[in-house]
Amino acid sequence: MANSVSKKAYAKINIGLDIVGKTDNGYHLLNSIMQQVDLYDVITVSREDEDGYSITIDSNNHDIPLDETNLAYKAADILMKEYKLSGKVGIYIDKRIPMAAGMAGGSTDGAAVLELINELYELGLSKDELKDIGVKLGADIPFCIEGKGAICQGIGEIMTPLKAAPDMAVLIAKPPISISTKYVYTHLKLDSVTHPNMDKVITAYKSGDLKTVADSMGNVLESVSEKENEIITSLKASMLEEGAVGSLMSGSGPTVFGLFEDMTLASKAGEQMKEKYPDVFIQAVNLIK
Repeated sequence: MANSVSKKAYAKINIGLDIVGKTDNGYHLLNSIMQQVDLYDVITVSREDEDGYSITIDSNNHDIPLDETNLAYKAADILMKEYKLSGKVGIYIDKRIPMAAGMAGGSTDGAAVLELINELYELGLSKDELKDIGVKLGADIPFCIEGKGAICQGIGEIMTPLKAAPDMAVLIAKPPISISTKYVYTHLKLDSVTHPNMDKVITAYKSGDLKTVADSMGNVLESVSEKENEIITSLKASMLEEGAVGSLMSGSGPTVFGLFEDMTLASKAGEQMKEKYPDVFIQAVNLIK
């Protein structure tokens, strides 16, 4: 039995995001394409024998919580309790995904810990079983376990994996601000926003039609986040000026992404934008397919 295992935990973007209603207990129902991109944290989980169990977290980034509020801790804790596991569990998060970015950085770490504890303790849990546990911790965790690209509906737990995606590269731009997801959802006025035609976006995405995806995608959460943060509008405009076929905010923000026909164009645009926005995290990435 191994004493230490590691894996990459990929970030996601929302290629179109619509909110179609609310559940009785206040959760918002979404319709979105979630797509993993080649920007990732590296998660390592180790174990030592001891009676009972303990969990410690460390990271190269000490701005993230290193206690029980971290989803990585919660993921380890739920499996240790549920399966009566013992041992001293150490979690190391090599943080590369920007924090509070709307890219599921915390959720993807939590998902990776579920998968790594499953491997380390040889629990033999299936992907679906891990997703059922993960959804108790966060709505994005099942997608992060499923990976690649998927149509996500319900509160995010109803997933239809996508077998294909357009040939493209993505330019990520995360400004040095943070936006409260709770604030965005609280101030969202569903009756007065323009809803994207997600069926059209999904059909185009499956058939590899990048132009129609770019022209049709929208994110209803921009109606709150963009109104209060001009940098989002500015970054979207700059993406288009630098050759993106489309640009959008991911999740509740503040990250903006541009879709480009290939990595050469995305990288070139990234270099130009880094000069214009020196305090913005900018990186060209491929899709995880």
